[in-house]
Amino acid sequence: MTREPLERGISVDPGTVAEAGLLRSGTGASGRGVRATVLIGVTGLALAWPFLSDFTVSLFATIALYAIVTAGLVLMTGVAGMTSFGQAAFVGLGSYATAWVCTSPVATAALGAWVAPGLLPWIGLLLGAGLTFAVSWGLGAVTLRLSGHYLPLCTIAWGLSLYFLFGNLAFLGGHTGITGLPALTLFGFSMASPRALGVLAWVVLLIVLWGLSNLLDSREGRAVRALKSSRIMAESMGIDTARSRIKAFVLAGLLAAISGWLYAHLQRFVNPTPFNLNIGIEYLFMAVVGGAGHLWGAVLGATLITLLKQRLQDWLPQLLGASGNFEVIAFGLLMLFVLQRFPEGLWPSLASRWHRWLGAPRLSPREAMSKPADADTHPQPRGFMAPAGISIAETRSQAQLLKASQVTRRFGGLLANDSVSITVCAGEVHALIGPNGAGKSTFFNLISGVDQPSSGEVQLMGQSMTGRPARDFARLGLGRTFQHVRLLNQRTVLENVAMGAYRTGQAGWLKSILRLDRREEAELLAEAQRQLERCALTAYAGASAGALSLGQQRIVEIARALAGKPRLLLLDEPAAGLRHLEKQTLARLLGQLRAEGLGILVVEHDMDFVMNLADRITVLNFGSVIASGTPAEVQTSPAVLDAYLGGVIEPEVIERS
Repeated sequence: MTREPLERGISVDPGTVAEAGLLRSGTGASGRGVRATVLIGVTGLALAWPFLSDFTVSLFATIALYAIVTAGLVLMTGVAGMTSFGQAAFVGLGSYATAWVCTSPVATAALGAWVAPGLLPWIGLLLGAGLTFAVSWGLGAVTLRLSGHYLPLCTIAWGLSLYFLFGNLAFLGGHTGITGLPALTLFGFSMASPRALGVLAWVVLLIVLWGLSNLLDSREGRAVRALKSSRIMAESMGIDTARSRIKAFVLAGLLAAISGWLYAHLQRFVNPTPFNLNIGIEYLFMAVVGGAGHLWGAVLGATLITLLKQRLQDWLPQLLGASGNFEVIAFGLLMLFVLQRFPEGLWPSLASRWHRWLGAPRLSPREAMSKPADADTHPQPRGFMAPAGISIAETRSQAQLLKASQVTRRFGGLLANDSVSITVCAGEVHALIGPNGAGKSTFFNLISGVDQPSSGEVQLMGQSMTGRPARDFARLGLGRTFQHVRLLNQRTVLENVAMGAYRTGQAGWLKSILRLDRREEAELLAEAQRQLERCALTAYAGASAGALSLGQQRIVEIARALAGKPRLLLLDEPAAGLRHLEKQTLARLLGQLRAEGLGILVVEHDMDFVMNLADRITVLNFGSVIASGTPAEVQTSPAVLDAYLGGVIEPEVIERS
């Protein structure tokens, strides 16, 4: 079957495309420039390290410790969308755990017969990580169910609670704290001096940034990115969003605990003061100023705030003629300035200006859209693939894919769906039509697990889905699009489509962090590329999804659904925003999917499109089914003509193209 490219007749404003940043972060000339800048900076610091003063070394060591905590906040807040003011409490857990193990007579007596004194700090690291894991998982399981302003308020509450707990436990030294911590030793080398421990802190920071970068450039990373604004979409792709949120929360807490462990052995003294709420706010401030969505923004933010705080503490008392915490006022004004002028933080703006200053060649909008992300690593395959992982004959043998029986949904006194029954079989296109407000989208949510029916039953692939979440529907082979497009607008089209293939992968967070998932990642991106080719969107693989037109974005959603290799496809107004030729091409694509054995349920307002495509049609009005049958039967139904069509459909529309 020949295909007419969907992009024919579609235009993208070059200015919009250019400003959107078409290539994925870290790729292309811009990414190479940023990496070169980072490499130059790290190399310069390493070469200058032996010649820096002791004060400057201590300052840079502190910056590294702050940046480790801030990097976790970037993952949790900037990427996953969970605001926390309590990270300083996790730093305290890591600090107090190692301080207690190294100085408590009870701990040293219990471990002395088994562990050499030089290994006690490393036992403290394990204890701190274990405590932080348990506490953060428990707190996350409770507080992450909240949304809006309730979540940050809860982080303030438990942050204060842990801070006062540190100060009121006698065996932790109360508000006086714990002194006499031993120096770290690594492979027999003492790290008693800040110059030596500072090197370890920066090495740990670089490892953290490498691991988080690997995570975000993976299947699990795409899932984390969807948590901020598209949790319903993520669940519909098979992602357990609650578990992903807890994992991000726990990982950020563990990074804070590691920073606290290093801090304790850098200072050789621990008390509650560095773990209060004000410090927690400073960590969040570092993330926002540097760039909450950018890992290297954590380093930039930690550097700026630490240096500025140090200078302001010296300058402001001299300027104002009085002592006090005037730097807090300055930080507040700085925050207002940054949020007003640099809403995404300073890092993306500086990286962009540095790229322009280097004079690196800039791709034209069309060239940028024609080059998929990682095109050299993941070449574009040719040809079509059946969307299901089984043969057409096997798909057709299970004729009934979806069965909704007497499904009713009430919202208080509003009856959105009233005893709606429908079936969708393999190898057919079933259309669901009706006036605005008829309950079509509500019914879509009920049969895809986004919402639960008040009564009735939904069966998918012969299994009852009562009470089961949307991710279970996806795992059984259901793919869907949305009435209001749900894409990650700042990510590339290729990455958005790869979201649909999430459930076909297996690699977890640890493999992603250690970059052991590259083969699977290549397969997922190759599958996404195949679906882009099938939907004639290959030219836009490297484009930002937010730069495309509404019609193109709807096709991207279809490609994303197909990337999950579904057996049943739910399309909510797929032709909205498409031009005539694009609708014809979409109809041919859906016809091909039907021929391959895929079951398709489509909601659409374009009657020409529906009547020429659907095998069966169900009509809703005020939440109830008023007609069901073939297109010809529905068009001649008096109830349909009176309630919806009004007799305006021309007789020739009945003929199938």
